[in-house]
Amino acid sequence: MTTTDDSLPDLGPAAMAVAALVDRVTPEQLDDPTPCPDYAVRNVLGHLSGLSLAFRDAALKHVGPTTDTDPGASLPDIGEDWRPVLAARLTELPAAWRSPGAWDGMTQAGGVTFPAADAGVVALNELVVHGWDLARATGQPYAPEPVDLEVAYTMLSAAAESGEEAGGMFGPPVEVDENASLLDQVIGLSGRDPAWTP
Repeated sequence: MTTTDDSLPDLGPAAMAVAALVDRVTPEQLDDPTPCPDYAVRNVLGHLSGLSLAFRDAALKHVGPTTDTDPGASLPDIGEDWRPVLAARLTELPAAWRSPGAWDGMTQAGGVTFPAADAGVVALNELVVHGWDLARATGQPYAPEPVDLEVAYTMLSAAAESGEEAGGMFGPPVEVDENASLLDQVIGLSGRDPAWTP
């Protein structure tokens, strides 16, 4: 059973895009640097796995150990079975946000209690931005859906205007050219340099 509200974001395309990137990561790339300071590829993968689980449970209102942990409390990492585990979580995450009531009421993620509608947008933004991190670090092409970029841009620009960081691994905005692509604008707002290379 899925939600029938077409006005709500669908995390499916973003999750699928990240899953495709994950599928092409080689063992030799796991310790390579990423645009996230102090994070190797393995740590970004670990963060994606953790956030997928946390925001899945946030959608289902399963508040507890998976949703009450600050993502910055420790350096995320992966286990030997990381590939099938992450693939499953990236399938479960958008499915959970399509379930009835997922976007209603309050929920928790990353130790923060906030409206579920906001949590869903944060989850989508996390997929979009960390997908870029992973793509850039592993030399893969990346083209998120324009509608997903619009959602991320709206959220990040509002955070920048309010003087608040978006949280997690997102730092102060990096200025980009006003004619830059929407993806580059989103990446700049997330505190990354769109020109970053390994």
